[in-house]
Amino acid sequence: MTLTDQTAPAATEPTRTLDALIIGAGVAGLYQLHQLREQGLNVASYDAASDVGGTWYWNRYPGAKFDSEAYIYQYLFDEELYKDWSWSERFPAQPEIERWLHYITERLDLRRDITFSTTITSATWDEDAGRWTVRTDTGEVIDTQFLITCAGMLSAPLEDVFEGQQSFRGPIFHTSRWPHDDVALAGKRVGVVGVGATGIQVIQTIADQVADLTVFVRTPQYVLPMHNPTYTPEDVTAYKDRFEEFRRVLPHTFSGFEYEWEDSWADLTPEARQQRLEEVHANGSLKMWLASFIELFFDREINEQVSEFVREKMRARLQDPALIDLLVPTDYGFGTHRVPLESNYLEAYRRDNVHAVGVKNNPIARIVPEGIEQADGTVHELDVIILATGFDAGTGALTRIDIRGRDGRSLTEEWGRDIRTTMGLGVHGYPNLLTTAVPLAPSAALCNMTTCLQQQTEWISACLRYMRENGKSVIEPTAEGEEAWVTHHDATADPNLISQTDSWYVGGNIEGKPRRVLSYTGGVGDYRARTLEAAEAGYTGFALR
Repeated sequence: MTLTDQTAPAATEPTRTLDALIIGAGVAGLYQLHQLREQGLNVASYDAASDVGGTWYWNRYPGAKFDSEAYIYQYLFDEELYKDWSWSERFPAQPEIERWLHYITERLDLRRDITFSTTITSATWDEDAGRWTVRTDTGEVIDTQFLITCAGMLSAPLEDVFEGQQSFRGPIFHTSRWPHDDVALAGKRVGVVGVGATGIQVIQTIADQVADLTVFVRTPQYVLPMHNPTYTPEDVTAYKDRFEEFRRVLPHTFSGFEYEWEDSWADLTPEARQQRLEEVHANGSLKMWLASFIELFFDREINEQVSEFVREKMRARLQDPALIDLLVPTDYGFGTHRVPLESNYLEAYRRDNVHAVGVKNNPIARIVPEGIEQADGTVHELDVIILATGFDAGTGALTRIDIRGRDGRSLTEEWGRDIRTTMGLGVHGYPNLLTTAVPLAPSAALCNMTTCLQQQTEWISACLRYMRENGKSVIEPTAEGEEAWVTHHDATADPNLISQTDSWYVGGNIEGKPRRVLSYTGGVGDYRARTLEAAEAGYTGFALR
């Protein structure tokens, strides 16, 4: 007997009845679909895209690639599934990543239970029936017991951000909505707005392709050079031989990566600290950020010393004092923003055809037919504009859906006042809504995403199995449980310098967004232990009936 058989449908004119509906067919959604289908549930996934991939479907802009090592950005539940795919390099590009996700989809035969090119527009909880009524932009009405969101943490792009965008004579592309067809940039005057991780990948990739590149810089980033070797057959064998190690270690580290904090700043001499910084910087990965010295997140003096180390590396590459003033951060510390990896990004600015324009003190006022106009009236004439303007992180994917819980309460309105969840797995007032990649869990930002998304979907799958085995049909975070988690989250985040720095990590890129550190900063291993402890105790912090 499935869960659907235990309760009567509550939808008005349902066209489909499910045990569980999954929003999203990316890394989390695919694995969640596989797990629930293995339980024998009547489950389906819906995605606005025309194919699987999530982030790696939408983000196909020039230069898009991993900055997690490919061999750990993988599912670890099946050794053969892991070993039957081979990566070409340490940090592969988007086309290869998309092919990998197609491999997963075909290998697990998931496509038959995914509805593509369909956007979930609303979801309404029926308290009497104990079920959700979900509606799509194609007119479909789905009656489902569980609504599981795997919509991604960075999937609500900020596209319409400037006055006059419709007046521009040329095309405007947001990096997260890049066309599938080739975009002709050769010989064009191109403007890139934004120098976060995405903008950096675009800039370093197209600098030698376009006639003229103008980069609009508001907040410069600390950057780390990417070391991206091509793999030999021996390299592939070597990382595949580490499968059991990865499965044992990754879920328990601070970041979900293979590396971990090794040294205490206080225990090392100045010479040893410098040596350690040189070693992790030369690693060419995020190790400098996530496994050098944990004190850089809490001690301003230590953070400043690490920040100056990175600044000096950047200055040496830029050489030009004007570029250094514009592109080397000084008003916030290393690690308190997302740290991008790059390949000759800084050197791109030394090309004659690349121009960096500061817009912090002279902001972009509007887009005009000829190009981009700054507040002082300066107009930069362009043929193409690329917006690398970021996302409504953590919350945007769900607040753009009209989700109504008990008594008609609106998730969009509630998160517009205060961003709260229970372990990033549910929200009080929204029964049978189970969530991944939302605020107050590591998967909101600070994690090797496959590590965290696997853990969350496995927790959800185990929860549904527990409910079936114990005759329960509804689960909801309690008000007390949610308050306890929010209090713990804030107590963990507040001493962290991330909480004291304005960035998208705290919603600072969205006007009016409630300020709270979006990601749980207590560490991936700690989060995992706490969620499993709650489950083993009969789902502490949740009410089941």
